[in-house]
Amino acid sequence: MTRLDASDLANRLGREAEAVCRHYLGSGHRQGNYWQVGDARNTPGRSMFVRLKATAKGPAGKWTDAATGEHGDLLDVIRESCGLIDFADVVLEARTFLSLPRPEPAPATKNRPSTSAPSGSAEAARRLFAMSQSIGGTSVEAYLRNRGITALHGTGNLHFHPRCYYRPDDHGPTETWPAMIAAVTDLRGTITGAHRTWLAPDGSGKAPIDTPRKAMGDLLGHAVRFGIATEVMAAGEGIESVLSTRQAIPHMAMAAALSAAHLAAFLFPEPLRRLYIVRDNDPAGDSARDSLVERANTAGIEAIVLSPVLEDFNEDLRRLGIDALRANLRVQLAPADVARFWLEAG
Repeated sequence: MTRLDASDLANRLGREAEAVCRHYLGSGHRQGNYWQVGDARNTPGRSMFVRLKATAKGPAGKWTDAATGEHGDLLDVIRESCGLIDFADVVLEARTFLSLPRPEPAPATKNRPSTSAPSGSAEAARRLFAMSQSIGGTSVEAYLRNRGITALHGTGNLHFHPRCYYRPDDHGPTETWPAMIAAVTDLRGTITGAHRTWLAPDGSGKAPIDTPRKAMGDLLGHAVRFGIATEVMAAGEGIESVLSTRQAIPHMAMAAALSAAHLAAFLFPEPLRRLYIVRDNDPAGDSARDSLVERANTAGIEAIVLSPVLEDFNEDLRRLGIDALRANLRVQLAPADVARFWLEAG
């Protein structure tokens, strides 16, 4: 589908913006000239606003999620609310909707028709992860190694997708890029979401696109997990930063929470007695650290903050080297864990 075709389809949906919202975002309601809902996945709430009529601020059908800063059009709404992966399926669903007769406006509380495509980004995340493959010998492995991360044991929650769908927010043409697919799991190991990092084909870095990272599904409190949590583990904000820490402490279970806000809400495994917080050197990292320390202490869990020398632990690994990284981390660990994890690492 060309840029013009995609733009035309989005414009046609925009002319029927309220009908689209009632059909795909039935958990929301009309508020003036906007449709208000939790997010593009039809979660109940009030942070996302869809413009129902064209104004000086922009065309009908454009939306913004005030909680995350994400924005897009009604094609994105159809994709997210229906849990679709391939753009061809999004187009088919949109064209099917546009061919339907328009019913009378239904109350905002009316449930979506049972014949709609399966909804829920958690299910879409599970499908995406199942469609991908292990990272050995792929551009994901090359990408991580280019970032100094070579300790890849216990990374079963990282997969590789050779042609992961990417669509810019500005009606650009659909693109496919290799991607690292990270499974976000709850405390039982159930996949609740996925994080996509689009990559250059050779794994030399991220793909040259505006937004090379995006998450989907139920993320709050959950994480990308490496190793099996025991009474001691570490949790941090980003995949590369956590894996860099694990490069120095390879036998400690760790979890990556994908953002500072999600790190602050990280849910504690039952056996946990001491939590190392892998922080970034920025204000968001400080806020997440403080919130998580307070929650851990309230739960009777000892919280110890691990701080990098530079911006984050991946930058420490790449610019300062593994020996400097290990030296910095060793002096921050509890003595019992130095004896335990350094002996295991050796």
